Amino acid sequence: MRDNLTAGPDVPAGFVTALARNPDAMDVFSAMSLGQRQQVLAKSRRIRSADEMRSYVDSLVGLDPGQYG
Repeated sequence: MRDNLTAGPDVPAGFVTALARNPDAMDVFSAMSLGQRQQVLAKSRRIRSADEMRSYVDSLVGLDPGQYG
């Protein structure tokens, strides 16, 4: 069963939107372990502006999934 961490009331809509607009970031996020994705989402919940969210999601591109955490 595949976990879906980008759905639900605890996932910021801005994060989902930014991720949908950046397929490379989506690929990196999808390749992360469950724990790494939870950390990314925890940080995304502290972001308050659309520009900052876009920058945060864009920063995921180029990361090796093992790098994040």
